[in-house]
Amino acid sequence: MTEFTHLDKKNKSRMVDVTAKEPTFRVAVAEGKVLMKPTTVKAIEEGEVSKGDVFGVAKIAGIMAAKRTSDMIPMCHPLELTGIDIHFSSHRKSGAITIQSRVKTFGRTGVEMEALTAVSTAALTIYDMCKSADKEIILSDIKLMEKSGGKSGIFIRKE
Repeated sequence: MTEFTHLDKKNKSRMVDVTAKEPTFRVAVAEGKVLMKPTTVKAIEEGEVSKGDVFGVAKIAGIMAAKRTSDMIPMCHPLELTGIDIHFSSHRKSGAITIQSRVKTFGRTGVEMEALTAVSTAALTIYDMCKSADKEIILSDIKLMEKSGGKSGIFIRKE
């Protein structure tokens, strides 16, 4: 049976104690999609969205969210993040934007939640900036793609 580290011996929620863990270099990559009308992707690419630079604002929102993950997710440790990169790929024909975040730290616990929070918030920001023109936007497929560092080692999603 899988052990859930956020539960104590009485199955009560707890924050994991990482005091004794050795700090290591840790990286997590997350990805997600925003599905919309091809015309909405075109408007984003051509800078025609009335609220402004969609990718620029979504990138800043994702970075800010990664840095504040422990304020939103109760059992996350506050971390000193050493790097956050967010990239967007637009696919006009299919009406999709792919968001990828890469978050780094040197510490006692991983940055998977920070990477996932960055992608989620960037996706929500795209939705917010485009909702007046496209009511059918869907946020989709937010997932961890890879992580490294720590006791559990390397994970790479096989798709």
